[in-house]
Amino acid sequence: MVETANNHTPPPTVAPPLPAPLGGPRGPVFPPHEQLHQLHYCIHSNPSWPQAVMLAFQHYIVMLGTTVLIASTVVPLMGGNNGDKARVIQTLLFMAGVNTLLQTLIGARLPTVMGSSFAYFIPVMSIVDDFSDKTFASEHERFEYTMRAVQGSLMVSSIINIFLGYSRAWGNLTRFFSPVVLVPVVCVVGLGLFTRGFPQLANCVEIGLPMLILLVVGQQYLKPIHPRAQLILERFGLLFCVAIIWAFAGILTVAGAYNNAMEQTKRSCRVDHSYLISSSPWIRIPYPFQWGAPVFRASHVFGMMGAALVTSAESTGTFFAAARLAGATPPPAHVLSRSIGLQGISLFLDGLFGATVGTTASVENVGLLGLTHIGSRRVVQISTAFMFFFSIFGKFGAFFASIPLPIFAAIYCVLFGIVAATGISFLQFANSNSMRNLYVLGVSLFLGVSISQYFVSHTTNDGNGPVKTDGGWAQKNELSSESSIFVAEHLKISHFSGPLESVVIENYALKGLQPISCNIFNDILNTIFSSPPTVAIIVGTLLDNTLDARHADRGIQWLIPFQHRKGDTRNEEFYDLPLRIHEFIPTRYL
Repeated sequence: MVETANNHTPPPTVAPPLPAPLGGPRGPVFPPHEQLHQLHYCIHSNPSWPQAVMLAFQHYIVMLGTTVLIASTVVPLMGGNNGDKARVIQTLLFMAGVNTLLQTLIGARLPTVMGSSFAYFIPVMSIVDDFSDKTFASEHERFEYTMRAVQGSLMVSSIINIFLGYSRAWGNLTRFFSPVVLVPVVCVVGLGLFTRGFPQLANCVEIGLPMLILLVVGQQYLKPIHPRAQLILERFGLLFCVAIIWAFAGILTVAGAYNNAMEQTKRSCRVDHSYLISSSPWIRIPYPFQWGAPVFRASHVFGMMGAALVTSAESTGTFFAAARLAGATPPPAHVLSRSIGLQGISLFLDGLFGATVGTTASVENVGLLGLTHIGSRRVVQISTAFMFFFSIFGKFGAFFASIPLPIFAAIYCVLFGIVAATGISFLQFANSNSMRNLYVLGVSLFLGVSISQYFVSHTTNDGNGPVKTDGGWAQKNELSSESSIFVAEHLKISHFSGPLESVVIENYALKGLQPISCNIFNDILNTIFSSPPTVAIIVGTLLDNTLDARHADRGIQWLIPFQHRKGDTRNEEFYDLPLRIHEFIPTRYL
């Protein structure tokens, strides 16, 4: 039989593709990643030494704003002059260097700067008010006596952190955390500081707003111009922006733009209104008991203990953010216990050397890790050299301390936002489509901000918050007229975060001076519930562990291996002590 053209087999027909199921993915799907892939250097990798030194100096500049802000506010209320303010700044910088070096070596081992904490502001103000009607031979004597009382309170209150850390109580608490709890805790660490951002920037818009715009445009939008430019702007763009806007502020000052301005405008905008350069000594090394023998009072100590507890919660949230931005695994429970215990020792050293406040993990410096994409531990350790140098050689340190505060506020607008967004990234390890998780997350996040704001805004004219008990040492004093004028003029332009701004600004400056109650138990509870991270930890942990706690959507299966010393092989890689120090320390203290 002969085949013809009509006997060809027809080609098979291809079935059309099935439509995507309703509700299915219609684009790329991004799986969870335990580590950020866009980091140039992680926790144990290091850039070249020239770059590391420049990045370390950038960390120093970022932490300087908080230090100057605290000293410039507290010291005049204590009766100190510009020389006293300069010496306090030197002490705070020196102790920040000591505590950062300790924490990065034998503490959390994360690239976190340990800077001055605003959580101690309320108990410090209670001490200031306690001596406001006491007669002294001079204002300088009043300052030194108040500093001695702060010294004693810091030293004794350090027992809280030491006990929570080295008893492992704090680490055992963190074992109840899940990704659903970490999201609100880390988020409010950044969001809770919103008043240190644009509200303070607005005190000098002509300086703060150009700084914010230049930082965003220069550090982000100009990167695609050239591959080399991308590297430089991404890592050092913040320094360039600070230099440009600082020079611009200097030109405005020299040109007389603020000669006829209000006093508060001069404090915010002028580069020569801090008087730090003229009043700083050339060389001075902070030493123990530099203000005299410490003064111990139970009413002061117990009020300071509440702030010590708050800094433990704030540092914990900051450590989780730092680990994420440095490419490390979440800190295990024993590492968190070790770091909080060491933070207690640091608090004791703060009191010993005469600092005005204790230290906590610096949120802004953790945000800088995300801004530069460099989470190297060595960079942060090198930054302590700048802290030591500028704390000892006062004239040089005072030069950089004269940077106007709105410039720092513009930087914080970006850095605090990065930390808050880092908290959101933990949600990828839990089921974000679970209504149970959305409930726990939403309630914890909202109450973390709302409850703390309620405690701040409902502080009465006499200094009492919503918590009112009859226990404790009750003593009422009034601020001097000079202090009231300073608060009204200075703090009105220096908004703080958490429990600080409304208590100080509204009660002292806006509402007028009223008697202040020093009930210690009220101060402790009001301080604790005025802290957004502390409230978020309490609410989030309670809800997540009582509301259908066995639910697999919590993401606890992902976090459990990292909570134990041997749970993940990378834990030892990131968190083991250097030089085999752990072999000489009992295991129960590690």
